[in-house]
Amino acid sequence: MKKKGLWLSLALTFSLALTGCNSDSASKNTSGSGGEKGKEKLEIFSWWTGAGEEDGLKALIKLFQEKYPDIPVENAAVAGGAGTNAKAVLASRMQGNDPPATFQVHGGAELNAGWVAAGKMEPLNDLYEKEGWMDKFPKSLIDMVSKDGKIYSVPVNIHRGNVLWYNKKIFDENGLQPPKTFDEFFQVADKLKAKGITPLALGDKEPWAATHIFETVLLGTLGVDDYKKLWTGELSFDDAKVKEAVNTFKKMLNYINEDHSSRNWQDAAQLVAKGEAAMNIMGDWVKGYFVNDLKLKVNEDFGYVPTPNTDGQFMVITDTFGLPKGVKNPDDVKKFLAVLGSVEGQDAFNPLKGSIPARIDADVSKYDEYGKATIEDFKTAKLAPSLAHGSAAPEGFVTKVNQAVNIFVTQKDVKSFIDTLVSASAELKK
Repeated sequence: MKKKGLWLSLALTFSLALTGCNSDSASKNTSGSGGEKGKEKLEIFSWWTGAGEEDGLKALIKLFQEKYPDIPVENAAVAGGAGTNAKAVLASRMQGNDPPATFQVHGGAELNAGWVAAGKMEPLNDLYEKEGWMDKFPKSLIDMVSKDGKIYSVPVNIHRGNVLWYNKKIFDENGLQPPKTFDEFFQVADKLKAKGITPLALGDKEPWAATHIFETVLLGTLGVDDYKKLWTGELSFDDAKVKEAVNTFKKMLNYINEDHSSRNWQDAAQLVAKGEAAMNIMGDWVKGYFVNDLKLKVNEDFGYVPTPNTDGQFMVITDTFGLPKGVKNPDDVKKFLAVLGSVEGQDAFNPLKGSIPARIDADVSKYDEYGKATIEDFKTAKLAPSLAHGSAAPEGFVTKVNQAVNIFVTQKDVKSFIDTLVSASAELKK
């Protein structure tokens, strides 16, 4: 991808799905106390401003300041739905050669086809060797933050994207079991719809939320291996299996709430929490929202299963931090990255965030029932990169898919949608 095109895309694109794992709530930036007068601040740039995520970040910063009280810290989080505001600010600063000390970025294409390809990041192989991390993170995860044999960021967490959340009371009262296959999903959805209950809650005010459902349907239809081939060009988007997935997605859209376009992901999750809808397909930041914001209890008020046909598969979304080129305090940045990548750092952050640690040797006792189960699944499941959250494909392609999905949700024109995907796939070759 040419640098000029990258900057234009980064600066102007506000529809890119970044983590779903973000809040629309605003937060004031907070600076760490202490530090030597005149010493360069360690500016930590993210979009973590909502319940759970902000608490996790503050716990991480507190741990760092306990270890390095002489280094002043600035929490430079930028509020805004799906991180789009933060992304615009970051793009402007990076283009102007004014990078923050370190910044949040998803592992995969968002990191590698974006900032690494643009020559904006320093490799961290020396830090990984020094900290003994090469066997502490799964190899497949290290590969997601690497390009041409060089490692460019440190994963702080793992989110699972392919989760179906459901209201326990609705399912129990109607004698239903959470669906594990597409056939079971439609059987359950028909029974719920007949009772006047909205089967599937969607909030696609920002179109990435619908793309998120679509990618889980792709994964459930193709399986991990063929799903990955879409991003390398080995499997075409007009393949029969992709068409099957699009038709399944189309059918699922018959069961969503009518006001989906005016809701965000949190609003949709709230429908399930209140019993106004039965199911929601979203990443496990929903669990953080349920527990931290709504004070619901795992496996009492809400339940969870992998999305249809994806048992044993794990749509992985990882938040990472790296070392931008040109920062004035690279040694301090590496100290922060070392804390972020440590067992202590990951266990301070993730229980509050709602995610699981990226390390394989974290303290499982610090996590709730969902966290423990997901940690075990992560060890054995086949990992797939998320399209909606920037790991599977470059930003240009993700943007076009989001636009196409947004139209498809309304028009449900399978042929037009497939044609757009095929045309957009040219972005994968840049």
